[in-house]
Amino acid sequence: MKRKRQATKKRLVMVLAVTLALILVLGGCSVDYGAYDHGNDAVSDSYYPPDNAGSSGSSQTADSAAPGYYNNYDPYFDYSSGESYLVIEEQGELLVSRNPESTFSLKVDTASYSNVKRFVENGDLPPADAVRTEELINWFSYDEPIKFDSNSPFGFYTEIGPSPFNEDKYLAMIRVATQDIDRSDLPPSNIVFLIDVSGSMNTHDKLPLLQDSLALFIDTLDRDDRISIVTYASGTAVVLEGARGSEKELIKDTVYSLRPAGSTAGEGGIQLAYECAEENFIVGGNNRIILCSDGDFNVGISTVSELSKFISKKRDTGIYLSVLGFGTGNIRDDIMETLAKDGNGNYSYIDSLRTAEKVLVDELATNLFTVADDVKAQIVFDADAVYSYRLIGYENRLLATEDFDDDRKDAGEIGAGTDIIALYEIELVERDTEVGAHLFDVRIRYKNPGERESQLLEFPVALERMNRSSSTDFGFVSAVALYGDYLRSAANGDYSRSEQRALVDEIIYLAEANLGSDKSGYRADFVDLLHDLRFAL
Repeated sequence: MKRKRQATKKRLVMVLAVTLALILVLGGCSVDYGAYDHGNDAVSDSYYPPDNAGSSGSSQTADSAAPGYYNNYDPYFDYSSGESYLVIEEQGELLVSRNPESTFSLKVDTASYSNVKRFVENGDLPPADAVRTEELINWFSYDEPIKFDSNSPFGFYTEIGPSPFNEDKYLAMIRVATQDIDRSDLPPSNIVFLIDVSGSMNTHDKLPLLQDSLALFIDTLDRDDRISIVTYASGTAVVLEGARGSEKELIKDTVYSLRPAGSTAGEGGIQLAYECAEENFIVGGNNRIILCSDGDFNVGISTVSELSKFISKKRDTGIYLSVLGFGTGNIRDDIMETLAKDGNGNYSYIDSLRTAEKVLVDELATNLFTVADDVKAQIVFDADAVYSYRLIGYENRLLATEDFDDDRKDAGEIGAGTDIIALYEIELVERDTEVGAHLFDVRIRYKNPGERESQLLEFPVALERMNRSSSTDFGFVSAVALYGDYLRSAANGDYSRSEQRALVDEIIYLAEANLGSDKSGYRADFVDLLHDLRFAL
């Protein structure tokens, strides 16, 4: 009888053990990857390798996802919502008599456009600080022909017309562009993909989308390009080093073998990525780290200010750091924006394969091949003609007046084929100011890549630009500026529901009337997005 009770007890223990194992296995497989496709196949476990792939070093586990989850409390982070953005403090209207110069860092990031689109498509308004109006405007390409300076990488176009915000004021559009480079003429690249494979990347819009996005980029590689892959989670690892661009299947297989697990040792990953980039450095080539992450660092350095100091020390290595952001819910946009700014790179948010194709294929040269370093813009207004002005956007890129001539001051990097627009709303001293009156000077200071001494470009802008019908570029950029202003104001509760409907209707009308050639279809996509916004009101 005693033996029988012991046997029964053993069977009960075995049943409980098997039951517990099944619970753990099923729980580990419960992630919902939705309908996201890789080619014609639904996302499956084939996206992920054995448990030990993609990480090395000491094992660390994260604490609970509360404020203490981060090593130091970060005032920029909204722990209640799980997403964080750098605070935007709008500059407002400035009097020319007191502030004749407006100075800012000139570069193109577009992350805000696709991130904001994510909110609107879900029927929500984005947080006000997620809306960087200059990034909404610079998402698009523009049609008006530009005359390029034979002695510099830049071309310029200006246009002045009625302000969409105030009928008593004007809008000055300043467009700065660089010439595109044929892909066959691009220098070889040394690219290090620094990929976040922590547990926070375990959703369909993070690692699986990241993998398919990089596959698009890998197809563009030339044989002389060098590709390395560094991963970070609880530890860090070099999972591929110095593969040739012709080894596309090897690179893709490595990318698709990655599996998310563990905490996020971003600091160690960045350090290892720089070491790997230095080992494979190509003199005269494009040496760049591309960080792919949701920005959720929780091991080592994790605050915005600490990361800024850490990355700034790497600035003079000749290696650029660009950032691709992924996912929803816990996006550290503030961290990713800071890393790109201080790493002399750019920041894009990938919400779909269409966005990935735009960023990594169609605008490859713009985003990855730098033609001008430390680019600064300074607009000097003429107090005899202009009473006041307001810079639209660029709040996080403002510089002190004296920084313009200081070659030690870091600023933006601009790639080949870049199209950048800055908008000013201006009030004239006299409404009937005579044609030909000087309004302002545009000054651009930049360095050729690798040089320490800057070059200066300068040209005047007069009133005659208003004596012709506004271009479709001007009309469309006015609509996008209104859209940015609306989103920020609505998020702050500045409009009633009926006022929101009326304003969105106005933006739709203005955008539809100014589609231009729209070869890529992105302006039409914007109109569709506006209709989604209107439907939700």
